[in-house]
Amino acid sequence: MEMEAHRTPGEPGGAAPRLFQGTVPPGEHPRAVDFLAALAPGLSRRRLKEAMAKGAVWLGRQGRERRLRRATYRLRPGDRLLLYHDPRILEREPPRARLLHDAGRWSAWLKPPGLLTQGSRWGDHSSLERQAARLLGGRPVHLVQRLDREAGGLLVVAHDRGAAARLGEQLRRGEMDKAYLAEVLGDLAASHGPEGEVAVPLDRKEALTRWRVLAWDPERGASLVALRIVTGRRHQIRRHLEILGHPVLGDPRYGRRNKNREGLRLAAVGLAFRDPASGRPVALRLDPRRLGFPAPPPELRLDGRVLPAVELRP
Repeated sequence: MEMEAHRTPGEPGGAAPRLFQGTVPPGEHPRAVDFLAALAPGLSRRRLKEAMAKGAVWLGRQGRERRLRRATYRLRPGDRLLLYHDPRILEREPPRARLLHDAGRWSAWLKPPGLLTQGSRWGDHSSLERQAARLLGGRPVHLVQRLDREAGGLLVVAHDRGAAARLGEQLRRGEMDKAYLAEVLGDLAASHGPEGEVAVPLDRKEALTRWRVLAWDPERGASLVALRIVTGRRHQIRRHLEILGHPVLGDPRYGRRNKNREGLRLAAVGLAFRDPASGRPVALRLDPRRLGFPAPPPELRLDGRVLPAVELRP
């Protein structure tokens, strides 16, 4: 059996992440958990089964890879098994996503701060993608949007490839109305006016964020801002607000003098799109006050027209 183990630098004081991988030799058909036990003799079978259940084990076959969760799965000669083992990730207790609306071909969810939208090679139990699949009895889950781990709010996922393609196309064309709220450091209206937009490219791609100041709190030294994004670049709102000199409060990555104990003050509060089955306009929104933002629910538009919105309750 061909085996490899790679160690990657870990955080000080913590067990380092390790990658264990091996190829099944000719003539053998071992169970996955038995093969893993030979690859990683320092890990108990209980730990190995837990790693499989949490999405940290991958099966490579004929040039393709997929997660492998079943411990008793029979491997074939030439199969390559990979275990991405990071105790810090596997021991993480993630917050729980909540189903807000199920339309059959798509559903709307409340993603709490601290929950990933999708998993990584090192596991997926701490992701909305996996939680949604489990809560919906194994129905397919196709991500259409993403929210930063530190952010919370409204997220829509598709449940078949056709719905995912139609929703994804609307997203790429900028045909979805996506409403966000943020609390930012400083008096944004005083420095840049009551509203405006940022069109600074991010990662060499076009990026456009529109913003409007709702309120200024001199005691906290913070502005409450409504935002719309036309594009969807990585950390777009956070990066654009930092460029303006008014980073989001609680942002652990961007800005200075904006840290707090509450966490990132950014939430997705509204979404409008065309239903992938009927083509009819759909508008969904949360009451921001339920998320700790002192603001009314947003107006949502498609084709320049304000839509009646479905009020979702967390």
